[in-house]
Amino acid sequence: MPNRLITLTTDFGLNDHFVGTMKGVILNINPEAQIVDICNSVQSFDVLDGALAIAQAASYFPSDTVHVVVVDPGVGTQRRPILAVNEKHIFIAPDNGVLSLVYERSERLSVRHITAEHYFLQPVSQTFHGRDIFAASAGWLSKGVEVAKFGDEIADYIRFSAPKPKSVSENSFKGVVLKTDKFGNLITNITPKDIPQLFEHTPPAFRIVIGKAEVTKIRTAYAQATPGEIFGILGSMGYLEISANRAAANRLAGADKGSDVSVVLA
Repeated sequence: MPNRLITLTTDFGLNDHFVGTMKGVILNINPEAQIVDICNSVQSFDVLDGALAIAQAASYFPSDTVHVVVVDPGVGTQRRPILAVNEKHIFIAPDNGVLSLVYERSERLSVRHITAEHYFLQPVSQTFHGRDIFAASAGWLSKGVEVAKFGDEIADYIRFSAPKPKSVSENSFKGVVLKTDKFGNLITNITPKDIPQLFEHTPPAFRIVIGKAEVTKIRTAYAQATPGEIFGILGSMGYLEISANRAAANRLAGADKGSDVSVVLA
């Protein structure tokens, strides 16, 4: 299928030429390519943040989309460039676990080590594989080149599991903040499956302790709270978020990515 859509998810930011250069490489190979930025503000070197970003967004794109994910602190080392295909999409990324949450959500999966160097830009930079390997490969894929031509399948690709909440006792649970978004919402790793009582229409009395804050209310909309009030909410990512109405919950709570979250049900 020619002219596959391409997406970009990177930690390159918007202050340098990196993202624009990758798009130039793609368009030089396929001038008809359509390119969509998912996020180029992944936290620098943060593979988990990149994994969360692509896992949240990928499923909303049309079938056969090529997702390029470059969060690559190991660029220039022996880490492999890979091409993964699940039941709907194609992914190009470094083999460092950044696709782990995609793997976790895939029913069918094939992963290949990209070794077909004739699809790369030459010479290949030691520090910018996003341009010379990943963008170039995406350009050829967007023109309809078969995935099997990029390299052989592998089974020893790197994957990790995102941290899961733990039950401390029958009514006590421990979680962690996975990320802080642009609004200061603290996105935890707690889902309705982990503590269903917390998300009932009328939940039991509870306390959520995070940083210096104690949360005792779950809202269904940010505007339900008074300005500056900290509360819990089931966010669009499917996780419990600790938020504040028109304020940054991370600042109010003195918490950030990696902070512990304690939930105690009455």
